[in-house]
Amino acid sequence: MKSLPVFALATCVLLSACGGTVYDPRGVEKSETLLSVSASGQADTRPDEAQFQAGVQNWAGNAEAASRETQEDIAEIVAALRELGIEEDDIQTSAVNVQRIDWGDRRGQYQAYNTLTVRVRDIDQAGAAVTAATGVGANIVSGPNLRISDPEAAANTAYANAYAAARARAEAYAEAAGMEVSRVLYIRDAGGQQGNRWLAGAQATAMDAANVAPPPPVAPPVVRTQQAMPEEESAVSSTIMPGQTTSAVTVQVDFALVEK
Repeated sequence: MKSLPVFALATCVLLSACGGTVYDPRGVEKSETLLSVSASGQADTRPDEAQFQAGVQNWAGNAEAASRETQEDIAEIVAALRELGIEEDDIQTSAVNVQRIDWGDRRGQYQAYNTLTVRVRDIDQAGAAVTAATGVGANIVSGPNLRISDPEAAANTAYANAYAAARARAEAYAEAAGMEVSRVLYIRDAGGQQGNRWLAGAQATAMDAANVAPPPPVAPPVVRTQQAMPEEESAVSSTIMPGQTTSAVTVQVDFALVEK
């Protein structure tokens, strides 16, 4: 390989030394000051869907009888939900079980149960859907899980609020220091939570991995089972209050500040 003449090599070194930009892995130039800001943002959204479980459990002297009675009851529950306007695609079997009971007062009998997961796309009908299911004999009911049909839109509003908060904080720092925000160097989505759903953030880089906290644990939903009641008392009137689901997220933003 041909080597550079000594005078050419010296010229390259001299030009590098005279350059106005000093390399920095974070992208900060010599005339800039790095400011790292972490900020959070929230958005409250009214859930517009509900999901709940409804089913039946029966006992009989043999497995076939217990299973047959349970299937008949499930058919009535499905018919009641369909009559309310819930689509078949929104009714899904979630559990089927038949077992012999070898303890207690029902020893020697067979227990069969079948549960459905029901998605109600109009949350204002959720209470009526639960009432319809229990009205035809559902004696297992749990939920509801109140949902947002477009969770990304709600999360994006929270992220926009988080970035706006980070920008406002950066401008406050810059003003106090007699500087101004020149440009944004780096934005990292640090994740957050939407109701009981964890919003995963971007993977941390080597530069900031040491400062990333693990996601908070999400408590499992509490499942309540409604006990079987006499037929004349089986209809249960249910009121579902949708309230608000909070999307809360955090972002980390690096700004470059310059003198005014």
